[in-house]
This record gives sequence, C-alpha cells and structure tokens, in this order.
Amino acid sequence: MRAKSSLVSLISVAALAAAITVTTPAAGAGHTPDTHAPGPIGAAGPREPNAHWVGTWAAMPQLTEPSNMPPAPFTQDSAVMVDTTLRQTVHVSVGGNHIRLRISNAFGGAVLPVTAASVALPAGGAPGTGAIQAGTAHRLTFQGRSSVSVPAGAQALSDPLDFPLQPDSNLTVTIYLASGQASTSITSHPGSRTTSYMLAGDHLSDTSLAGATTADHWYFVSGVEVWSKAKTSAAVVLGDSLTDGRGSTTNGNDRWPDQLLKRLKAGPQTAATALLNQAAGGNRLLNDGLGPNGLARLDRDVLAQSGVDWLLVFEGVNDIGTAEATQAAQRQVAADLIAAYEQIIARAHAQGIRVYGATITPFGGNDYDDPSGYRESARQTVNTWMRTSGRFDSLIDFDRAARDPQNPRQLKPTLDVGDHLHFNPVGYQALAEAVPTTLFQQRPLPPGFGYAG
Repeated sequence: MRAKSSLVSLISVAALAAAITVTTPAAGAGHTPDTHAPGPIGAAGPREPNAHWVGTWAAMPQLTEPSNMPPAPFTQDSAVMVDTTLRQTVHVSVGGNHIRLRISNAFGGAVLPVTAASVALPAGGAPGTGAIQAGTAHRLTFQGRSSVSVPAGAQALSDPLDFPLQPDSNLTVTIYLASGQASTSITSHPGSRTTSYMLAGDHLSDTSLAGATTADHWYFVSGVEVWSKAKTSAAVVLGDSLTDGRGSTTNGNDRWPDQLLKRLKAGPQTAATALLNQAAGGNRLLNDGLGPNGLARLDRDVLAQSGVDWLLVFEGVNDIGTAEATQAAQRQVAADLIAAYEQIIARAHAQGIRVYGATITPFGGNDYDDPSGYRESARQTVNTWMRTSGRFDSLIDFDRAARDPQNPRQLKPTLDVGDHLHFNPVGYQALAEAVPTTLFQQRPLPPGFGYAG
C-alpha cells in the first residue's frame, strides 16, 4: 500500500489542533496497557516502520431531524443530554492494538462539551447492548486531558489508546456530558440500525445501564481508527439508504457492506481491508437533502478519512427520483449525475484513490417510478454510461444482480423489502456477492494515474 497522507487530512488535523479546547486534568493515561484479550496477531506497534492510521468504522455525520432527536427527557427546549451518559456500539472492520476515536460536532449549534469518554468491549461481544464486559472499560484522553470541548462545526480526535481490538467485532463507546450541549442542533447518524442507550447521571464505567432509555440512532461519534501495518487500508462506500441499510436487521449488521466485509475477511489477500460506510438515507449527489450532497461531503467523508485506497460510489437514485418526472428534467439529471461522477473520479484520483462505480438498481413499482418511464430512462442512461465509458477504475453491476429477469424495471421479488426500492437482508447479500473481492487487493497505481482524473 502507498503511504499516503493527503493534503486534506493534514489541513483537517492542523485546523483541529487550533480549534479544540481541552479541559479537566486526565483521569487516566490514554496509553495504559490493558489486561483483556490480546489484539490481532501481527498488529502494528507504535514505532513500526510504515505503520499508519486506518479507519475501521465510520458513520456519515448529519444534522439531526426533529423526529430523530434524543427522546424526552434528554432533549430540552435549548439543550440536549444534560447530565447524561450515552452508550453506543459500533461494528469495526479491521483490528489492531491501538485505537483512537473521532467525535463530530459538524452540525452542532453550540460547542459540544464532552466531560469524559471511554471504550470497552460489549457484553458477549454483541451489537446494540447497553452492557459491557467487566474490566475492559478504558477512558479516552484528548491531548492528555480527560475532557474536550469540540467547537461548532469541528471534530475531535482522541489520543492513541492501547486497546486490543479484533477485526469484524463490536466496540462500545460511552460518553458522559455533564452540562449537555446547549443547542437542539446536534450531530448524529439516524440510520444506525443499532440501539443506543441514555441514562441520567455519570455511569461511564458501569457495566450495565439499568433503566436506560433507548434509541436506534448514533450521536456524536463519527469514526474509529486503528494503528495498522502498511498492508492495511480502507475502502469507503459513498451512498444513500441502499447502503445505509434500510430494510436490514436492527442490531444485525447485515447491510451489504457488512456482508461484503465477511467475504473480504475470508480471503487472505483482502483480510486487511477496512470498510467505511459513508451513506445516509435520502442522500443525493447533486443537492442537499438528508445530509449534505455527495459532492459537498466528498472531502470530509472520503478524502479526509485515514488510510483510504478505494472508493465505491453507489448513489444517484434519489437524484433521479426527486427530479421532476418530465423528459427534459430527467435528461438534465442524468447528465448532471454523469458530470458528478466525473468530478468524484478526478478528485479521488488526485489523492491516489481508485474509484469503483455501482450501477443504479431498479425502482419499478416504487413512488419514484413514473407512468411515462422518464425516470427509468434516466436510470438506463446513467447505467449505460457507467458500463461503457471506462471512466471508473472498475464497474460493479448491482442492477444486473438485483433486477427481475422477467421485468428488468423491478427488483427480484425475493430481494425486495416490499417498497420496490430497498432490499431485505437477502437482497443485501446479493449486492455483497456482486462485488469482486479482487478489487480490494493491493497493487501499484499505473503510471500517470490521476493526470486526467
């Protein structure tokens, strides 16, 4: 793998160092060795040559809609999570012996004052649980301090922590906010498909949170990174609800990227590949909707992520489905989507990232479908360009994998969650199986890569 530290990442870290205010003396050193199970065999040491940080989990930050705010009493008139412990689990892709956490205040209307934060192993290794394994909780520090105040619009990186983390496993993140956030504009990822827990008071190290209130959303956390050998690198998926996993199982981790991860882990040449799911329901490439548009968030969600070698773009159906159902409007949106893909390719190639395109899957019978077929025509125009232009470094034909052979405008009935747009877990498995794992094997970039996008 090339040792890459993008200009975007350097700028982000420099700005972060200038903006973050740390408070309160450390309650415990962030580098304290722990006593639970050892990390993956061959995990990188702090001073190992060519080792680097790689994202092992991510969630796209977005402004929390009113319906996705923390339930009462954790949302008040002008503050959120006052004197509250928030416990969440995330599913990591690659492992290591040293980790750090990203906390995002990208959409916060006020500073985010994190009083304390910790990581632990969830009880039984399970996702979506409010209990942790005794003896595994370790406090995070920020520049050696136990607390951090994250300015509005910024993010915070924790200090490196000695914490053995197994690949394809679950991690618990617990945050305590003594004063809460003094705004009802907060950062979250509503489509977590994972249960989070909120309880009044400081319960950072409690092994269980009896009586906690639950919500199937992630709040404030946006990434986990591991210190890894040079051969470890990340693939980012830029997408919408079809990648965010609408129709998948809550606490089941059976979105198509989750199921692709299991295939990657089974192959010795791809086992060191991390998958970062940067998708959100309702997201579009061209216009803001649920979250910033794909072109606007490319720098934050892809180029500024650590250790990225590949980008997979599976997005565009919401642009087609929300554009007016006229011939002129659909011709325009198809042309604009193609131009957007070209921009994404050029910008990612400039950072040495290979870009794979996934064809847009059918939506016949869904509300997006129009009687005159103008939106279907736009989908076909975009998919034909993807298949024939040669602009992507490789094509993944999700349309072919998902369409009904008897009616190619529709999903196969066995894959359809019921709305004729989203997939059930079997459908997400079909998408995962359509991705050639060979695309994520390490190989040198060809001469002149990135010159013309």
